[in-house]
Amino acid sequence: MAAVSQLQRQFIEYATSLYNEGYLDDQFTQLQKLQDESNPDFVVEVVSLFFEDSEKLLNNLATALQQKIVDYKQVDSHVHQFKGSSSSIGAQRVTTVCVHFRNYCDEQNLDGCLRCLQQLNHEYILVRNKLEALFRLEQQILQAGGSIPMME
Repeated sequence: MAAVSQLQRQFIEYATSLYNEGYLDDQFTQLQKLQDESNPDFVVEVVSLFFEDSEKLLNNLATALQQKIVDYKQVDSHVHQFKGSSSSIGAQRVTTVCVHFRNYCDEQNLDGCLRCLQQLNHEYILVRNKLEALFRLEQQILQAGGSIPMME
């Protein structure tokens, strides 16, 4: 059981760092609280849907910003959707970039929008990698016969 407690400690430290570094906020904790024995994969399923939607939205944004005449209302609609989905899983840094991105859409500032798209891609990849690592740790704990510690 020493291996399990070590993995659990590692999980708590890693999850805490994700909150402290602003990758996640309390909404992720709320999401975790909705998971129970009847739906043990709830968080992974919701976050996987976020990943799928994010890939589509990032592609849509890139395409929209490459047009000769940029439809800023369309771009803003995609960013608004991205902001909502990232906020709903607690991806705080992604949500913050979306707020700035929407301001550039309002100003119809193409350079600002393109910079935000790069930053959004970057923050999305970071949070995706961090969450995938967190889920791998969860799997290791479960495979070792332990339970996932709840974050406070």
